[in-house]
Amino acid sequence: MEVYQGQFGEFTINKDDRRGVIIYRAALAVAASCFAIGSTLVLFNHDPNIYPLLTPLYTCFSLALGVSLLFIHIYMVALHRTLQAFWIIGSIASLAVAHTDPQPFAVTVYNHPLTLLGVGFTFAALTGIFFKEAFCFNRLETKVLTPIVPTLLLGHLLEILPLQLERALLAFWAVLFVVFAIRKLIQAIPPDIGDKSVFTYLKGQLKEQASAQ
Repeated sequence: MEVYQGQFGEFTINKDDRRGVIIYRAALAVAASCFAIGSTLVLFNHDPNIYPLLTPLYTCFSLALGVSLLFIHIYMVALHRTLQAFWIIGSIASLAVAHTDPQPFAVTVYNHPLTLLGVGFTFAALTGIFFKEAFCFNRLETKVLTPIVPTLLLGHLLEILPLQLERALLAFWAVLFVVFAIRKLIQAIPPDIGDKSVFTYLKGQLKEQASAQ
């Protein structure tokens, strides 16, 4: 077993660490695939009968996003918990929207932009992943995705973006999301695990703070 030198000491990477990264990446791939399929249906198919299909795609996307947030490695515990809380809020809001309007979920959200005040938390969590990946790995696609997501959602919420620009941003989002997911699948595993000595140190600090109280 290879030993790595971290900031606060040596550490090793075990099978559970690798399994967690694989699950994280697989979940991202599922989320990206569902989002890309849904976006393609919206952008290139004008048949309103496809709108109900977007609901199970969104559900699968959201569940996969939740799994990825469970297994992602983030040094800052508060940030990790915040992103998970965003996902929970977005999921509850999505369920509420889906069960209070007879129209397909996507149609309701599109026609009633204020629903993004709740549903948008799901995408805030996704943006957090993009930001983390851009910061840690300097990936071009995540650097672009980080501003695209809030720009599109806030633009639609405030109704200030022309339809063609919204469609263009959605297309860029879908393509870059898939590019990001594919690149994650072929990336070496250890970098995604990070410096485990930092996690150990931070856990120790939290225990000391708890004991002091």
